[in-house]
Amino acid sequence: MSILDASSRPRRIKILAALSAVTATAALSACGNPSVPGATQATGAATASVPAGLESFYSQAVEWYPCKKDAGMTERSGDMGPGTMSCARVKVPLDYGNPGGETIQIAMKKRSASADTATGALFINPGGPGGSGVDILPQITSTQFSKDLVTAYDVIGFDPRGVGESTAIDCLTDAELDAERSGTESPSLPDDATGEQKRAAVAEETTEREAKCRAKTRPAALLDHVDTVSAAKDLDILRAVTGNSALTYFGYSYGTFLGATYADLFPGNVGRFVLDGAVDPSISGGQVALGQAKGFENALRAYVESCQSGSDCPLTGSVDDGVKQIQDFLTSLESGPIRTSDANRPLTRSLATSGIMVPLYQSEAWPQLSIALSRAMGKTTNDGKPDGAILLYFADLAAQRGNDGTYSGNGSEAIGAINCADFPVMGDAASWDQEAAEIKKASPTFGDGLQYTDVACQAWGHPSGNERKAIHASGANPILVIGTTGDPATPYEWSQSLADQLDSGQLLTWKGHGHTAYGRAGKCVTTAVDEYLLKGTMPAEGLTCEG
Repeated sequence: MSILDASSRPRRIKILAALSAVTATAALSACGNPSVPGATQATGAATASVPAGLESFYSQAVEWYPCKKDAGMTERSGDMGPGTMSCARVKVPLDYGNPGGETIQIAMKKRSASADTATGALFINPGGPGGSGVDILPQITSTQFSKDLVTAYDVIGFDPRGVGESTAIDCLTDAELDAERSGTESPSLPDDATGEQKRAAVAEETTEREAKCRAKTRPAALLDHVDTVSAAKDLDILRAVTGNSALTYFGYSYGTFLGATYADLFPGNVGRFVLDGAVDPSISGGQVALGQAKGFENALRAYVESCQSGSDCPLTGSVDDGVKQIQDFLTSLESGPIRTSDANRPLTRSLATSGIMVPLYQSEAWPQLSIALSRAMGKTTNDGKPDGAILLYFADLAAQRGNDGTYSGNGSEAIGAINCADFPVMGDAASWDQEAAEIKKASPTFGDGLQYTDVACQAWGHPSGNERKAIHASGANPILVIGTTGDPATPYEWSQSLADQLDSGQLLTWKGHGHTAYGRAGKCVTTAVDEYLLKGTMPAEGLTCEG
């Protein structure tokens, strides 16, 4: 979950999925807990009730076709047997307030269960907002999900409205996105810029971005209908047309908000839900930004402490000294970027900030961050000159930019539109300036880029019709919420809050660093989640996993 990329406004980064697993040492005990019914796969339309006026959407036939294992929806030759990939598109209303009007498409990609008979479908959302379930499905099913899960379930990744292979938001050319991410085209502000000047700069950039999005997105009205409530209604249609009377769902990061929203709208359709790295639905956009400011600054300090405890760390002295050295390095880039492996793309402050933030999402990447900083600071290069190639690599990884200069997704374009559809503008100029000061104090390193979220959404011009509120999902089956104590992007307190809000919520804690837990936190978390998804057995109340 990200409100703004802290590198510069309004540039965004998409939350990365977990890349690898770490070893956990705690044992799991889940004895004596109740069993939760799973998704029952029907042979035709699902038996859950159909909202009035949407009958034609719920009854449509899904035409699956064989598609390739890599990202996207490219057709392939061959069958659709166990363990293979297949793709389909489903029609949904653009505006649920006018179901007889224009329609859009939602893309799905399925990895068929390895077992001869599937338990049912397990829908996934990787986060963002703006993350592509279609693109990440091959990675999740091969490197994150356990063998038992992919054996039992048809795992389905989907692109929410506005994203990727679905009817998508389109704003910038690849070259324009390169320029925006570099920060070279941002309005220039003095070091002592006033709040009024900063607000004006945010509004100017956002207004320019919106005009480009409106000119290229088709239908243009999509920009008014990418809210998470609409996406959750789309998800219920996907559940029904794939023949599932209940939805089994795994959501990471922003995907927890989508899942919680679904559970609130359709509590009777909830099967087994896992929400990992939760978003607190009751807090404002400004509060999200403040929470992330604290989270990333804490993660940076944890990284510096870890780095300094080992060998070959480029950061000397105390933790405070090490953090200051990183801040000074970023400041130095304002006087001039440094070389990378691409002569046309030197490392700017904007790109370097993204390049540092990305490894903070995964503690497994901290050693690579140390190497990247050593080279960027000119400490380990052969000629003694700074080289920002590795930091640029991390920044490009987050933005889904390939070596050929093309971007494989539209997460950088979708995230702001979806967030502004979900977060109503709150406050006024005075409160926004006060909030900006609090964010800067909480994160001297990253805070500048997390300020003035309400100003950005006000300038965006597509106001949210939703409200921030606690979600209870009364009547839903038990929902497992996972929180990581050192999560920079979705602080642990958010997972605690969502688990408390949900009438049937239960918190599983992982004591670790990085964003989300399953697939990287080791046996304790994996076993707890798998026991629930495969057998319906919730873990022991209050289970905490170490690692």
